[in-house]
Amino acid sequence: MQQYRAELTADVTFTTGGRLQAQGLRVDVPQAEVTEADLARILVGSLGLRDVERVELTGVRTFAEPVPAGPPGPPRLRFVELSHVISDGLTTYPGLAAPVISVHQSWEQTSAHYAEGTAFSFDRVEMLGQTGTYLDTPRHRYEGGTDLAGMPLERLADLPAVVVRTAGSGRRAVTEADLEPLTVAGHAVLLHTGGDRGWGTPEYTVDAPYLTGEAAALLVERGAALVGIDSVNIDDAVPGGERPAHTVLLAAGIPIVEHLTGLEDLPPHGARFTAAPPRITAVGTFPVRAYAQVPYYEPHDHTRSAGWQPSGR
Repeated sequence: MQQYRAELTADVTFTTGGRLQAQGLRVDVPQAEVTEADLARILVGSLGLRDVERVELTGVRTFAEPVPAGPPGPPRLRFVELSHVISDGLTTYPGLAAPVISVHQSWEQTSAHYAEGTAFSFDRVEMLGQTGTYLDTPRHRYEGGTDLAGMPLERLADLPAVVVRTAGSGRRAVTEADLEPLTVAGHAVLLHTGGDRGWGTPEYTVDAPYLTGEAAALLVERGAALVGIDSVNIDDAVPGGERPAHTVLLAAGIPIVEHLTGLEDLPPHGARFTAAPPRITAVGTFPVRAYAQVPYYEPHDHTRSAGWQPSGR
């Protein structure tokens, strides 16, 4: 059994003006053939870097090594936040009502009901289901479709994730060609389009990335468990137009998560994805705390698996 590693020289520039240079750095990679773009993402994730503006790689050498004998050590888990923050007055989708967050009873008001020094805050949140990062169930599209309370946890929690990257490609549509080489059965398919860069601005809805209807049909055919996107809509949101991705996916019982963020911090494979809403009847859409767990091994642990590991720290 073999594992794959890459040795490289890296020059990392940060948006804060800082810079990191390293020679002879080694990182674990999932296979012998890995693109420079994926290698850069693996490097950034394995080192836990933030605010990265540019990564330049030179002298890249990929090679195989035998997996050391003995039982594998337990990996550690790094949690990656994939949800936007919900705040009072937030605009998620232009034209839809913003959330209203207020105090139902303050600490001062409740203190009279408890022993001296004991008080609680009761807060009120009024919002549409389509607020922040949210999950669509079949009921969102189809009358009588499965609602939030009816969605099985197997479709929402601890799903193996595959990340489809089109960010930086200069095109809007995620197509069948982007999905063709991937194994998606039973996976959360997360579309990293870079559309979240415009979050909270008028540009967020302008020429936003989307999934084509044909690509959605391919995901249904191949048994995807969930599909998420870091954009304003999984469909090309033309006013009054069709919504083929919603139509096809939700008809097949595949939930959709929209308005994700932070997908650049995930490896192409190996993460576990969760986006579970409350169990509410007769509601088709609700915000979620979407996140991923990424396994890695400590530098001194020589046991490896083909994945996202900080072996070069």
